[in-house]
Amino acid sequence: MARRNSAGIDGLDWVSFSLYLSLVGVGWLMIYTVGYGDGYTQEGMDFILRTSAGKQALMIGLSLVIFFLITVVEWKFWRTVAFIIYGLTMAALLLVLVFGSTIKGATSWFHLPGGFSLQPSEFAKFGTALAMAAYLSSYAVDLNNWRARINAIGILALPMVLILLQPDAGSALIFVSFFILLFREGMPVAPYIIGVSLFILFLSTMLLGINYTIMWVLMLLTFFLISNLRTVNLYYFLGFTVWLGAMVAALQNGLAIYAFIASGVLLTGLSVYHWLNRNPRLGIAIFSGAVVAVGVILSVNYAFNNILKPHQQDRLNVWLNPQKCDPQGSLYNVLQSKLAIGSGGLKGKGFLQGTLTKLNFVPEQSTDFIFCTIGEEQGFLGSLAIILLYTFFIFRFTVLAERQRNDFSRMYIYSIAGILFIHFFINIGMTMGLVPIIGIPLPFISYGGSSLLAFTIMVAIVMKLDSHRYSI
Repeated sequence: MARRNSAGIDGLDWVSFSLYLSLVGVGWLMIYTVGYGDGYTQEGMDFILRTSAGKQALMIGLSLVIFFLITVVEWKFWRTVAFIIYGLTMAALLLVLVFGSTIKGATSWFHLPGGFSLQPSEFAKFGTALAMAAYLSSYAVDLNNWRARINAIGILALPMVLILLQPDAGSALIFVSFFILLFREGMPVAPYIIGVSLFILFLSTMLLGINYTIMWVLMLLTFFLISNLRTVNLYYFLGFTVWLGAMVAALQNGLAIYAFIASGVLLTGLSVYHWLNRNPRLGIAIFSGAVVAVGVILSVNYAFNNILKPHQQDRLNVWLNPQKCDPQGSLYNVLQSKLAIGSGGLKGKGFLQGTLTKLNFVPEQSTDFIFCTIGEEQGFLGSLAIILLYTFFIFRFTVLAERQRNDFSRMYIYSIAGILFIHFFINIGMTMGLVPIIGIPLPFISYGGSSLLAFTIMVAIVMKLDSHRYSI
């Protein structure tokens, strides 16, 4: 016998809802402790309207009201209006470029009365998630078809371009999370392999330089070509062995590397020539791949030196080459962030006892770098607890997604899980120096009404759709 569809709060997934409330509660406490050094002498409405903790408390109340209003809306409504909401959020991204306020170099905000502000890019993630789920769940849409792939990528590319015009590269990067959904729904694996390969080439070029990266690419390519020959000529292995020895010498002598690269090109060329005789298509594909790889390596260096602005170069150097950065300049934020997190030790200094965060040594303490406050006051155990909360929350969403009978519901929930994961990974990673500092909030914990409202709406719709998981 089919189960009865649940509606309203009775059908909510209480595990997910409890995790949501836990993260929101922790967030408010951390925002409170960051501003505690100011005294919080205000009372009543002055506290609510003039302090970060008061404003966030007001937004938490508003978010909970919106959450429960969403639970009484018919679940099919969201698919019906998906493209309308997408269009409205794209219009907001356009309008903010004209009428928005510029903060820290990005025109990303609408100022509202009462000292509040609204960031359209936060809601664009929600609109894109609805549109992507509505499109992919449409009849006859198959991601094995190149037209469907182009359309899907176009849906996520539009908000990325509009946000980059603000410019806000951090918020634009979040839309890469939709490739998680596309992979789950059948996107061929080849684009992901190409993307990962290009990223590895980028990292290698930044860390090792052009010459050494080309050297490793040639070595790996030649090894692959030789090891897959059925009748291997002894001279190939001998040549590869000599070349490998030359590589060791090249690592010790900067001049030797050019001779090594030249011999590598020759050896690779002979291997490709052999493959062209055996399997022309594969030989051409491998040769083309090698040419593209070298082109990417050269373009990375050119783009870094001639296209990126100085502050963008600093962000990449802080991440990959901190020895090139000024500890009192571009490297200062990361150093202070690591120092604050490390100073918490195992158990932390205690609630309201953080010294580095209280004395404003750490920048953006209530927004982008709020995890530093958690690390300093709650220590390793508290930080681990927050990481486990997020991990369980995201994992729970994948469980909800997989139990949906409706394609739209499954795809929407996967979209939100991907957005949460990228936010969580990048925000915590940048406070530890594991990823570049790009300035995105930690969901539910960082100070900010736009972020809290947008994520609350996204989560509320997830739970509403799940309450009707047996519907088609």
